[in-house]
Amino acid sequence: MTTKPAPVPRLSPRKLRLSKWTAVAPSNKEKHFLVVELVEPVREGGVVEEIVLEAVHSRRRQTMPWRALTDAASWRQGWL
Repeated sequence: MTTKPAPVPRLSPRKLRLSKWTAVAPSNKEKHFLVVELVEPVREGGVVEEIVLEAVHSRRRQTMPWRALTDAASWRQGWL
């Protein structure tokens, strides 16, 4: 019996604000995260490239490319 790989979530960067994410391999007791901010481009009308994730447990924030959330080996959508 083979298992299917997790489907890659279809994401729109403009709709990520306040979305919930679970780290597949938690570190520092940080498993659940919330997208708290979209990093707006310098020039108006540009494409959002980065987000700010906040750990629910520690409130630590990290900035990362939003496309990293599509990596099923690292992230799952929702709080699992």
